[in-house]
Amino acid sequence: MNVLITGGAGYIGSCTSNILLDQGHDVTIIDNLSTGNASLIPKKAKFYKSNIQDIKKVSKLLKNNNFDIIFHFAAFIKVEESMTNPKKYLKNNYENTKKFLSVCKNNNLNNIIFSSTAAVYGNTNGLRAKEGSKLKPESPYALSKLKVENYLKTSNYFKFIVLRYFNVAGADNKLRAGQLSKKPSTHLIKRISEKSMKNGTIDIYGNNYPSKDGTTIRDYIHVTDLAEAHIQSAKYLLKKRKSNTFNCGYGKGYSILEVIKNFNSLSKYKIKYRYVNRRAGDVFSVVASASKIKKVIKWRPKYDSLKQILNSSLEWEKKFK
Repeated sequence: MNVLITGGAGYIGSCTSNILLDQGHDVTIIDNLSTGNASLIPKKAKFYKSNIQDIKKVSKLLKNNNFDIIFHFAAFIKVEESMTNPKKYLKNNYENTKKFLSVCKNNNLNNIIFSSTAAVYGNTNGLRAKEGSKLKPESPYALSKLKVENYLKTSNYFKFIVLRYFNVAGADNKLRAGQLSKKPSTHLIKRISEKSMKNGTIDIYGNNYPSKDGTTIRDYIHVTDLAEAHIQSAKYLLKKRKSNTFNCGYGKGYSILEVIKNFNSLSKYKIKYRYVNRRAGDVFSVVASASKIKKVIKWRPKYDSLKQILNSSLEWEKKFK
């Protein structure tokens, strides 16, 4: 495949780029490096520094390359920030994506794997979210992703796979790519791994949720399994020419305290915590039903283990210690 990746200097985009290249595919990355990191870009990938809404640059790139498919990762992803600056998220994640897709349409490129989020489901209250579940986005971030989903579904032009990510963690097995944050991360496992290297303390936002220990519950997926889900989805789309939506998770929910206790059982770098007030936009529980993606494209996760995810994240942080 000849793949164009937006946001390929980011965490998931760079991990996916490395695996695509490992498998012999051609990879071109477009990223403005506003949140991505140039050090994560694989040397074998072609790289263009540009905003995706720059019509002239994107048009030239598409005209000069015969891309088979787009992996669209580029987006702002911080839920809490979206609550205080919703216009920023709707403009970047939705309006800019529409501009980018219009250029793709004008250049006869209509295959896309879209990076969406489980946040479109809102609070699943301990139930596993299915692709057909009611959608209740509770943050501008989630809404911006849902608006792109709806745009694709009503375009009557694009062939697409929407991948709704649950909580992504871990690092590339060869430690070529992982989470790098220009600002303190909002991702739990990343925060734990970072803070443990400094004998630090993390904040837990709320301890009065209706879980066994009062903390929120999430479904975590290893970034390598997620990257493989993208690649298998792309092959399916190019072969079958059928649009679809899939959850990307393991169907297992862990509370924040469970994640911390598992981490402390694995590592000599213990993490401490304290409770603070809830964050706006957070929901109690989000857990996937992953049966559809396994049935339709035969996706089989290889790192379906919280301990593997935590070890991977810790090894990534050790690399920079």
